[in-house]
Amino acid sequence: MSCLQISASLCCCSSSSTFKRVNAAINIPKLPSVPFSLPKIPSRTTKKLNQELNGSTYIIIPSEKDASTSQNYVDFSNPRKSNKATIQLYALLEAVADRVEMHRNIGEQRNNWNSLLLNSVNMVTLAGAAMVGVTTAIDDSTAPMLALKLSSTLLFSAATGMLLIMNKMQPSQLAEEQRNATRLFKQLQTEIQTTLAIGNPSEEDVKSAMEKVLALDKAYPLPLLGAMLEKFPSEFEPAVWWPKTDKTIDFQKQVARSHKKTNNGWSPELEKEMMQIIEVMKSKDLEDYNRLGNMALKVNKTLAISGPLLTGIAALGSALASHGSSWPGIVAAVAGPLAASINALEHGGQVGMVFEMYRNCGGFFKLLQETIEATLEEKDCEKRENGELFEKKVAMKLGRSVSQLRQLASKFSACDSEGIGIDEFASKLF
Repeated sequence: MSCLQISASLCCCSSSSTFKRVNAAINIPKLPSVPFSLPKIPSRTTKKLNQELNGSTYIIIPSEKDASTSQNYVDFSNPRKSNKATIQLYALLEAVADRVEMHRNIGEQRNNWNSLLLNSVNMVTLAGAAMVGVTTAIDDSTAPMLALKLSSTLLFSAATGMLLIMNKMQPSQLAEEQRNATRLFKQLQTEIQTTLAIGNPSEEDVKSAMEKVLALDKAYPLPLLGAMLEKFPSEFEPAVWWPKTDKTIDFQKQVARSHKKTNNGWSPELEKEMMQIIEVMKSKDLEDYNRLGNMALKVNKTLAISGPLLTGIAALGSALASHGSSWPGIVAAVAGPLAASINALEHGGQVGMVFEMYRNCGGFFKLLQETIEATLEEKDCEKRENGELFEKKVAMKLGRSVSQLRQLASKFSACDSEGIGIDEFASKLF
């Protein structure tokens, strides 16, 4: 009986513990509400994105009306919906980018030519000089000495032929031409990209870009045979890589017209300033680069003739050297190192590259002069580029600020009134 009571009490305790409820509360802090709104996607943009996902290809170009909100889409899958001039400019942009890569690769190749050919020719020349020196020093007419003499003659003859080809091509000048072409094609590529970014290009933009591409192709040809530029012209001429325009200008009439009508940032003072800058470039920069270019041309011609001449004399002296007469051998032994020294000065010093650099600098000032003249020749100021912007561009191309450019024009005016020449160059870059 007692056992049953104990088990019953245990059961009651277990049941009460089983059904006992535990009341607990967890307090979670409330997060502050942050108001935000998602931008609404225009229905037109959504439509365009859906079309893009369906397989069409678009290029987004800022619109002139509202570049911040609206976009122009060029659909190349359907040319009828796109601007014809825009598509043509993109095609030209691809061609220009390809030319940049071509000129860069060929420039590196021709620069390697210069170093490899120079080292090879000098090694051949010095080896021939060492052989003929040995045959002259040893008073012997045996077969080994005859072999050395024949080998030196062949080496000098090979060096003469290689030098004639090398001096005709001027690899250092060819490499500089390709470097300039790469830089100018990159500049044209940037201009086309800017035109496309502004939006609404015209057929005139396409025509202008095409003319610039063809002018650059003509100024810096890639082939070596037939189209290669003359490396030893009779007279120094600045490089020309832009389309030529047959335009003349009467500055006196231009200034008189500007007094009647001034707008678009232009004034008679600004036009007079531009004309004075042209005169400074003509009297100082262009004249100086013409002088330096002619000097480099004469030095290059002299070195190009002297190198093959000395190796030819060395080949002849090596062939005439004999057991009874050692003077031809001595002449050959002396002429060989002299030829190697001249080759190192001409091609190691890259005199042809210096000449091409002067041509390019002269072309830079000539292009700037023609640009200013063509701008001033336009009678309607509204059709010109903005005067203040044009003045800043000219100042930056010459490495000056606008205030420095105006000071230069004032200095030229003061020197011209006193009848003395200005002692300052227009450019601070070159």
